Amino acid sequence: MPISELAAIGQVIRQRRETLGLTQEYLADVSGVGLRTIREIERGNGKSLILLMKVADTLGLSLHLKIKEIS
Repeated sequence: MPISELAAIGQVIRQRRETLGLTQEYLADVSGVGLRTIREIERGNGKSLILLMKVADTLGLSLHLKIKEIS
């Protein structure tokens, strides 16, 4: 996933968390990922698609991915 897309996803996740009045610590706890992971995702540095999807799901967000064939 291009860096700009990860940054945009991180921004949406941060905005949703803040809208819900959640701390990063609380989100980490209820989503079952580490606090460091939450911080990385929000900065656009998430390295695991599975963890990214887990956090998004916890916030009531869904990710739709496009996979394109490389020729």
